[in-house]
Amino acid sequence: MNYEYRCPKCHGYIRIGEHIILSAKNKDLPGGLILLHPEPGNYAVIRHSTFNYEKGDLVEFFCPICHHNLDSKKHMNLAMLIMTDESGKDYDIYFSKVAGEYSTLKMIGEHMEIFGEHSGEYLDFFSLSQNY
Repeated sequence: MNYEYRCPKCHGYIRIGEHIILSAKNKDLPGGLILLHPEPGNYAVIRHSTFNYEKGDLVEFFCPICHHNLDSKKHMNLAMLIMTDESGKDYDIYFSKVAGEYSTLKMIGEHMEIFGEHSGEYLDFFSLSQNY
């Protein structure tokens, strides 16, 4: 698994080693850095011990390079990144901003792979063929 991740605005690379690095904040805190696992469907998160949020809280994600808000235009609870696989294909990766919600959608054109038990809640917000 050698996926690269980029910001959809500045196209800066945001994966270092085994982590996607994002800046994040929730409604109560000034924010911090958060490290996500690069494998779609792996919901391991590393964050500073003082950056707390509760299950169900909305966490806003930003590019650590250009500070662009990574909100998706598809749904207010989703963020979006660009993922490039080993063959050089680019995918749109949508993931939940709701703490404790497991949802990742990997799209190229109208084709989608879904990961996580909560992904079905967002399928109606995408124009898809029946090939997901």
